[in-house]
Amino acid sequence: MSTPQKHTNNLIKESSPYLLQHAHNPVHWEAWHDEVLQQAKDEKKLILISIGYAACHWCHVMEHECFEDEEVAETMNAHFINIKVDREERPDIDHIYMDALQMMTGSGGWPLNILALPDGRPFWGATFVKKQEWIQVLNQLQQLYVDDPNKIIGYAENMASGLKEINAVNSSDNQEYIQVAEIELMVNDWTKYFDTFLGGYKRAPKFMMPTNLNFLLHYSHTKQDNNVAEYVNTTLKRMAWGGIFDHVGGGFSRYSVDTKWHVPHFEKMLYDNGLLISLYANAYAATKNELYKNVVEKSIRFLQEELLDKSNGFYSSLDADSLTNDNKLVEGAFYVWQEVQLKQLLKDDYPIFRDYFSINSYGYWEEDNYVLIRDSDALDIAMNHSITKLELQQIISKCLSLLKDEREKRNKPRLDDKILTSWNGLALKGLTDAYKYLENETYLELALNNANFILEHMIAEDGGLFRNYKNGKRTIHGFLEDYASVIDAFLGLYEISFDEQWLNHSLQLANYVIEHFSDTETGLFFFTSNNEDGLIRKTLEVADNVIPASNSIMAHNLHKLSKYFPEDNFEVRLNKMMKTMKPSIIKNPQNHANWLHLSLLMDQKFFEVVSIGENFKPICKTLMKNYLPNVIFAASNAKTSNLPLLMNRYVMNKTLIYVCNHGSCQMPVEEPNKALDLVSPII
Repeated sequence: MSTPQKHTNNLIKESSPYLLQHAHNPVHWEAWHDEVLQQAKDEKKLILISIGYAACHWCHVMEHECFEDEEVAETMNAHFINIKVDREERPDIDHIYMDALQMMTGSGGWPLNILALPDGRPFWGATFVKKQEWIQVLNQLQQLYVDDPNKIIGYAENMASGLKEINAVNSSDNQEYIQVAEIELMVNDWTKYFDTFLGGYKRAPKFMMPTNLNFLLHYSHTKQDNNVAEYVNTTLKRMAWGGIFDHVGGGFSRYSVDTKWHVPHFEKMLYDNGLLISLYANAYAATKNELYKNVVEKSIRFLQEELLDKSNGFYSSLDADSLTNDNKLVEGAFYVWQEVQLKQLLKDDYPIFRDYFSINSYGYWEEDNYVLIRDSDALDIAMNHSITKLELQQIISKCLSLLKDEREKRNKPRLDDKILTSWNGLALKGLTDAYKYLENETYLELALNNANFILEHMIAEDGGLFRNYKNGKRTIHGFLEDYASVIDAFLGLYEISFDEQWLNHSLQLANYVIEHFSDTETGLFFFTSNNEDGLIRKTLEVADNVIPASNSIMAHNLHKLSKYFPEDNFEVRLNKMMKTMKPSIIKNPQNHANWLHLSLLMDQKFFEVVSIGENFKPICKTLMKNYLPNVIFAASNAKTSNLPLLMNRYVMNKTLIYVCNHGSCQMPVEEPNKALDLVSPII
């Protein structure tokens, strides 16, 4: 990149839709580049860092109130090097400054606005700020930097030390792993927070936590815990019934602002939908509940229709805001309905639709708008209208088609069309789980196309990954989350295709991570490569949130790879990670649900199921449509294979099934039911 120009907004040179949204502000914005950081040092200017993302409602509001304003721009341009960051492209930067904001204020959010010394150490932060307050605080802090710089420098030094301390993870000499008895105590304590009537936790806003629910689904299945199973199913049902799910077009919004999953914050993110497709596919396998299958099908249709690029990569998100008929940007405008519209569109079917989707006080939002939400079982509504359940489903399906056609006439939400590797990995994993349990060949085709996109466009010359892709450009090297999610997805793709190239790609990427991201002291992995510098901290991401931590996904990957490649020392590395993480998991299991899930897998019997012979495909399909979270599969019809699980097991004219535990195999069987009997989920 050329040396940044003074007195201009340089974001027009970027590819991120979020940065381009700000490319015509009067603020002299720069993107985060080494040259810009050096400019701040050379000119001894404070850095103003503003972090957000394209689908962020309050980011748009602050842009309109502040960054489009000439008076604000004059203040910002006079005193600061102004840097705009797309948090989705640069989670490494966002991690650090979000931690800083939470240390300063006790809370966080976006837009995330930080003032920092020329070397990047922060000393002040806030989220949304109104115009006059923004100008006032910038002028005051700039004047303080002139009059008493040591005061600001001292605070920044303390902040920098604190940022390193709160991210520190100490190596542990724990000899014991977490035992199932400890997990039972943790889950029992966890249940105090469950909203057993509406699902989720007893609070608002409500975020869907697919990682937590995926663990609890497995736990309840393994332990035959009916109370936890009922809670999981209540949550999944209420989310699927709620306004947070787009009943017309499929796919989930990010979170609901209320306790009943009704009114969402309307942006729709690829990562949420990838994770939720996996979760609902797993839940369908465990329960055979048709509602869950329907959610998977509609969510994948949403990905195909709204987020799929012609290159077979998936875009990042749809905005919360869209234009009304009178050209105003309004949150949720694309998705809401008024009663008079519904009556005109649906005619005689309206009374049934009204009862089904709560066009009443339960479904009312504001300003005569309704957000579709269910609150009753279909059978009850069918009986109330003296029709069969099948007739009801046909009427509702017809109504939703009419609404979808009508909605297509509206102004669509803005699209963030950058393609991110890690989020594509999450979506790809969702597709592999959906194919495994729903057996729709379209899902396998979508998965293979997406995986080949990653191979073709996201692999760097040195075998590593790029982070981003748009218009043929890749500008950022991959972070740990990119590697972790792609390895996980490729492992999933191997298990539905049994094409060993995906297993080999997983192996190569895992070895790249070990070589380039390792923290030798803890066994964990840094979020950024050891080749990268320029940040004030090397982050260890270990806490699971809506998206599981990159380190916990990598730990799951190492667990599976240790079964496929037992000679490669993956188990040694995994054991070190789990011992390091044990105190954190026990202290706060809700924020380490993916780690807890792995603890459960490591403490119960974990099986390698191997099928070899001409008939392996139908046998594997029969086996894999069962909910078997404590199993990995390997299969082939080849007489020879370099894969350790397959070596020396081919028998002419037979298709054999081997059930193994930690490499020790029982006598092979030929019937899938007999193999299932050997794979017991009970600890």
